Amino acid sequence: MLCGDSVCSCGIRLVERDYLIFNEINRWKYITGRHICDMVGFSGKRACDRRLNKLITAGYVVRDKKIMYGISANYSLTAKGKALIGVANKKEHIRVEQISHDIAVADTAIFFNKKFGVSYFDMLSEKQLHQRDGFGNRVHRPDFVFSKNNKEYCVEVELSLKSKDRFKKNIIANFNDYYCQIWIVPDLHTAIFKFLKEMSKNYPNIKILELKGVKNYET
Repeated sequence: MLCGDSVCSCGIRLVERDYLIFNEINRWKYITGRHICDMVGFSGKRACDRRLNKLITAGYVVRDKKIMYGISANYSLTAKGKALIGVANKKEHIRVEQISHDIAVADTAIFFNKKFGVSYFDMLSEKQLHQRDGFGNRVHRPDFVFSKNNKEYCVEVELSLKSKDRFKKNIIANFNDYYCQIWIVPDLHTAIFKFLKEMSKNYPNIKILELKGVKNYET
């Protein structure tokens, strides 16, 4: 008997919000309880933690061990949880050097939801974009994209300057594919910002935001 809207052998009644939790955990590379609380619409962190603990006890979700001091633990789905939303039980590896970036991506998604009213349902993460591309078609995809007023936007979180050739290639791809490309940078004094400003002369759909403004945004 599969778990649905009734109590089954796992001892928990799954409701629509639980499936929202499963999907948010699945599509972001690193997601904390704070992110889940915001994205799924809990009234507070305590209520969110209680539900996550029940899903952990039921065997759908795991709270990964803390990898870095001062960084909240990541949540991931078990094989049982993945089966409920129809995704392959592929083992995923957390890249330690990418944790700060991946947390910033989830923070940025929340920022766009709160400040600009972008629905989470209208967002597609990098993982989802690659899944849509299919196996063997590995091309660059933004950290996430969203649609608003029938226009497609992409969002890139850039915390360290990569090779300028690769950077330029990604900018050009975003220019061709999206109405607007929004870059989140550490601050407006970095080499990343200067390079983006220079590139915006030829690719005017570039918009730049500071990460601290994204993280500190209050509704």
